Amino acid sequence: MINAAANRPFQECTKCILDTNDYPEMHFNSNGVCEICNIYGDLAKRTLFKDGAGKAKLEQLIADIKEAGKGKEYDCIVGISGGVDSTYVAWLSKQWGLRPLVLHVDNGWNAELAVMNIENIVKKLGYDLYTYVLNWNQIKDLQLAFMKASVIDIDLPFDNAFMAVLYQLAAKHKIKYILSGHNTETEGYLPPNWVHNKLDTINIRDIHKHYGTENIKGFPMIGIIRMWYYKKIKKIEMATPLNFIDYNKDEVKKFIINELEWRDYGGKHYENIFTRFYQGYILLEKFGVNKRKSHLATLICSGQITKEQAIEENKKPVYDTELLKIDKDYFLKKFRLSEEEFNKMMAMPPKAHTDFKSYMNIYKKLRPAYLIIKKLIGK
Repeated sequence: MINAAANRPFQECTKCILDTNDYPEMHFNSNGVCEICNIYGDLAKRTLFKDGAGKAKLEQLIADIKEAGKGKEYDCIVGISGGVDSTYVAWLSKQWGLRPLVLHVDNGWNAELAVMNIENIVKKLGYDLYTYVLNWNQIKDLQLAFMKASVIDIDLPFDNAFMAVLYQLAAKHKIKYILSGHNTETEGYLPPNWVHNKLDTINIRDIHKHYGTENIKGFPMIGIIRMWYYKKIKKIEMATPLNFIDYNKDEVKKFIINELEWRDYGGKHYENIFTRFYQGYILLEKFGVNKRKSHLATLICSGQITKEQAIEENKKPVYDTELLKIDKDYFLKKFRLSEEEFNKMMAMPPKAHTDFKSYMNIYKKLRPAYLIIKKLIGK
């Protein structure tokens, strides 16, 4: 595990199932509740609006989208993976009378079920689907570079590319709203040692410079400055409507299965084979991270399950044995890796993203000066 705190006594949160093995630097309050739960509580207060407040927020959002979309072919963009959250947002958009352009970014790792789900969704809802296919040689080279770098967030290149394409497409069609399936109740806040800043293009480029071989010119990326441009100059807004309604994942799954013939993948983000193998095997075996624990912790915080239910769920195998073998064989074949080469990468000591060039390193250097200037201005 990266940055493990030496000789620290083991402690588990009294509220959720996360512990100091998951996040060695975890802090607890006087009641033994971990900082991840406390951060979730603060995040929920800022982002979740239910009942009357949620209805008002949602009605205003829908009105704003329709107003901004007058005279245009589309009034919003819905990014869709074939998973639960984005599927439900696509269905809700129809009920709200919106005219979304549905975007799917294909990184070459779609599970067969994902393709079927997406086809069913756009067909049944009558949407236009725009599929952006990433250059396979480039995304493969970036993913391999991140594995060779031995950093934890090897999904970073794709996550960043997905955001880049979303905003590029919105700007191209002069669309002011992107509807996201991201929601606080089921996704919450991950321990910071599990992920890296998704806008850190400095990190992406430096890791690729060290370990990549392909020319990645033209590969879609979005950094902090570009995001600022889209949000502040182009006035493109990323909206999260699921935060304005009562959103219970299990109930929604049952609903979209009946309504859209949606089929379950068996895990969060498992509609993508790379992400499934990364989260279900690489994270656990190389970094000691069971990402399912964080998802279960969030569901505890949002009141959708109890701690006891989460403990029982977490006892189940993370990966079906037969599926793991199939995915591993596919993973090695697609990357043209031998078993020996893959095992060597898995055995390499984990490195921090900040061991490479990073926005975070720049931020740490500039933050003291920023605080001094802010204090002086305040005086």
